[in-house]
Amino acid sequence: MAPADRSFARRTLLTTTAALTGAALVGGTAHAAETRHAAWPAQFPLPDGFQPEGITIGTQPYAYFGSLANGDIYRASLATGRGKIVAKGAGRPTVGLKIDRHGRLFLAGGDSGEIRTVDARSGETEQVYATGGTFVNDVILTPGAAWFTDSFKPVLYKLVKGAVTTVPLTGDWQQGPDFTANGIERTPDGRALLVVNAFANGGGLMRVDPRTGAARAVDLGAAKLPNGDGLLLLGRILYAVQQQQNAIDVFRLNDAGTRGTAITRITDPRFRIPTTVAAWGSRLYLPNARFDVEPTPTTEYDAVAVRQV
Repeated sequence: MAPADRSFARRTLLTTTAALTGAALVGGTAHAAETRHAAWPAQFPLPDGFQPEGITIGTQPYAYFGSLANGDIYRASLATGRGKIVAKGAGRPTVGLKIDRHGRLFLAGGDSGEIRTVDARSGETEQVYATGGTFVNDVILTPGAAWFTDSFKPVLYKLVKGAVTTVPLTGDWQQGPDFTANGIERTPDGRALLVVNAFANGGGLMRVDPRTGAARAVDLGAAKLPNGDGLLLLGRILYAVQQQQNAIDVFRLNDAGTRGTAITRITDPRFRIPTTVAAWGSRLYLPNARFDVEPTPTTEYDAVAVRQV
């Protein structure tokens, strides 16, 4: 295991151990917090015409959403559902996004081919990186790096210390004629990446070695992800949003992320083509992208919350 991999796996282990220990010691506090959170809105509006796609939640109960329309970033309080635009996109789209513990947002720039970093507190754009890509779609943060998918090219982009490296995808990776790579996550043991491949074998997951780009199909049994979008890993539970199916498919993975067992499918009548997912407390939060309607400046959008498995 490389030093970066050891650090990655160790952080995952320490985070899980701390969470379990904390739950055992402060069960009453956790119950009180959960009762308080139950009064928080389970659905709240986003700006008309916003065209949301990505969501991220950091160490505070605020969700950040990116706009496909113009790249703006909207921050909403999970406690009240109220929010505001905190960063302007200058007309360039924002697709996937993640926030780090320093309050820095990492933005996938869609068909602009860009990666951007933004200070979430000031709203100022810090850096813009040209990838030469076709459609930079989603992002995951790992210790020391940010990884981005490109939906039309068999590559990942690795951002480290202000430099972008292109990592070709090889092995089992099959590039389709349309959108192929989408959501991205880490494996439970922290040694590899999981990437949605909407084309290969009718749609599924690929486990990618971050050092080489070699991809191997994840064994999901009979389950398929033809409309797979955002991914969220909590422990060994993987939530995979299936946008057109208005559903979240839930899998239990082995530590290496080579195999997953389907647990359940979460559906909700409030889903209107959700795309990505983030967690706070016992809830999952998702933006409704409404890809089934022609977007206009007055099209209504919202975010919804459902319970975790």
